[in-house]
Amino acid sequence: MIGASTISGCGDDSEKGPIGDAIPSARRKGTVPSAAGGWRMPAEEEVHDRTWMCWPSSSEVWGSDLAGVQDTIVEITLAIARFEPVAMLARGGEIEVLGAIFGDQVELMAGPVDDLWARDTLPNFVVRTSPDGSPELAAAHATFNGWGRKQIHDGDARLAGLLAQQLGIELFDSGLVGEGGAIEIDGTGTVMAAESCWVNDNRNPGKSREEIETALLEMLAAERMIWVDGLVGYDITDGHIDALARFASASTIFVDVSTSEDPDDPWAAVATTTRELVSKARTSGGESYEIVEIVQPVDIRGRGRDFLATYMNYYVCNGAVIAPEFGDAIADAAARELLSELLPDREIVMLNIDALAAGGGGIHCATQQQPELM
Repeated sequence: MIGASTISGCGDDSEKGPIGDAIPSARRKGTVPSAAGGWRMPAEEEVHDRTWMCWPSSSEVWGSDLAGVQDTIVEITLAIARFEPVAMLARGGEIEVLGAIFGDQVELMAGPVDDLWARDTLPNFVVRTSPDGSPELAAAHATFNGWGRKQIHDGDARLAGLLAQQLGIELFDSGLVGEGGAIEIDGTGTVMAAESCWVNDNRNPGKSREEIETALLEMLAAERMIWVDGLVGYDITDGHIDALARFASASTIFVDVSTSEDPDDPWAAVATTTRELVSKARTSGGESYEIVEIVQPVDIRGRGRDFLATYMNYYVCNGAVIAPEFGDAIADAAARELLSELLPDREIVMLNIDALAAGGGGIHCATQQQPELM
């Protein structure tokens, strides 16, 4: 392995290791990494140092589906590892088994992982050029509480702080409760999010949208906000933005288009509303965004109430786009072409992620990028 190491402070889930012992506790600041301080969160399509992932191991969460979910995570991990380094957090007792699976292709680190959703549980990385002229990395943090206490989260809630400690970087606590999948960043100061996730008493009780917006912009070192309504209560996330709309660039927004013909389908309604709202938004230069529609597949393999049949949950890594395919030959091909056109000079790698989609998630949900320091 590249170096199976241990995040210190993981209690019974791991033993102390040389890397964890050598790194001091992450420094917590009362302030956050504002744009005024020179910080920014790079767009996902900018160069990565690595991708972070988490290993699923809970039969309490996944039941008899766990083995299929693990196989899917292996496939996603190895697909990304073709293009950039991958580091995976896993419970200490699983490191040896994962070492046999991944060999030297993946760096393994022990930590108190509850589930696989790295996008939601790991920190958002921000960068700047420090006053002495050197590049600097920090972790911008919103507390994870299991999507409003809907699922196990005691271990996952600790991962952002423990990872910042492992990397020896500053941890900025925003004072908010929320998840990384509930934000979209264009890399030039604009954030997109759904109110249903943030302005919600199961995460931020008593806080107004204006207060939450101020804290989000400070946390992400951004300057502008695009809000969409989202959808409360119909999935575990309360309508994460990364299943509704994504920045393809600072001037282009992908939007999900439902194929449902049911007039009472809430997801079809929220897709329409999301498109309307982002169509009214303006870029930092005051221009309209180019809106590009990605149509959901129809003839799919997967089934189930929570099955996430959308192409929106792709992940952009160095030199590639890792995206789902659902067995609808026409829709899969159209999505491939669109992703290739809007994210050029990257290989489009499409994977069968049905086991993951059945749990309401996708490739983007399972990944978190660490930007390269330039």
